[in-house]
Amino acid sequence: MTFHLRTAAGLILAVKAQPGAKRVQIGPVLPAAPAPGWPEARLKIAINAAPEDGKANAAIIAALADWLGVKPAAITLTAGATSREKKFLITGPVAVPELG
Repeated sequence: MTFHLRTAAGLILAVKAQPGAKRVQIGPVLPAAPAPGWPEARLKIAINAAPEDGKANAAIIAALADWLGVKPAAITLTAGATSREKKFLITGPVAVPELG
């Protein structure tokens, strides 16, 4: 199962957010229902920020930037601003680390 797609615009990551967690954790990969333009799975990201005023989205971007080794400015939320299922676009050269 893959939670990312390479496009001409960059790397698309599909995320299942868990705001309000005790600690920040990236993974595991969860299966998801098929959706056009979305990868077949979601990367679960637990973050300790509250889901209010964009705090959780900012925390997810910070966690992804650290995990991927890119600047937060390279990551854009493209879908799911108020949903637990989110889609992010990462521009520039980036490699997806192995989970485990």
